[in-house]
Amino acid sequence: MTFENLLIEREDGFAILTVNRPKVLNALNMQTLDELRRAILELKHDEAVRAVVLTGAGEKSFVAGADINELAVQTPTGGREHAIRGQHVLDLIEQMGKPVIAAINGYALGGGCELAMACTIRIAADTARLGQPEINLGIIPGYAGTQRLARIAGKGRALEWLLSGDQIPAQEAHRLGLVNRVVPAAELMAEAKKLAAMLASKAPIAVRYILEAVNKGLEMPFAQAQIFEATLFGLVSTTEDMREGTAAFLEKRKPAFKGK
Repeated sequence: MTFENLLIEREDGFAILTVNRPKVLNALNMQTLDELRRAILELKHDEAVRAVVLTGAGEKSFVAGADINELAVQTPTGGREHAIRGQHVLDLIEQMGKPVIAAINGYALGGGCELAMACTIRIAADTARLGQPEINLGIIPGYAGTQRLARIAGKGRALEWLLSGDQIPAQEAHRLGLVNRVVPAAELMAEAKKLAAMLASKAPIAVRYILEAVNKGLEMPFAQAQIFEATLFGLVSTTEDMREGTAAFLEKRKPAFKGK
């Protein structure tokens, strides 16, 4: 599968997916969103890929937002369809069943911040800045930014950022829980690859069920979520990986998980 606006590199157990439009700060136009959709589906079904690092080309930007040229000509019905298409792609990332690490190497604004929030874990360079500045254009986030930001950072903080349109330095984003860690810019990809390799070494089915338990369980009443977790626990207890993991522990060796 070939792409015009994305790059895919495969390393041992994981892939690096790069939004490659540095001249426009990796802005998300509809073509790029469609390529992201196809790339995520390809990597989801590639058994050799157990984790993904998602980043932006160049040193300035992760993804600086949606393509303003496309936004400026939206009609009411077209705008709704545009938002739904973007939400669908970000949902695919969140529900991929494999960990996706956002390596935020610069500006993550608007659609870029929404893209990062759809990832499993966010690592930011110390030079990165995040935010939802749509209010300054007279619009609102459309790729579920109002929903994910409130769930990650809490209602009060989310409303302050959404209503002000302020950009947040990486260190502040970390303090408030929007990113998992901040590292020197020169070390960002090395740290992201190290984390991806570690996650790729874990039992794939258990990883998938943990992601499913958290993502779906947060939308359920607690008692129902507990039952859902118990059901997944029962299913994972039938796997070859479970038998390998417990045997390796008892034999004091590293497990060799196969995703079966």
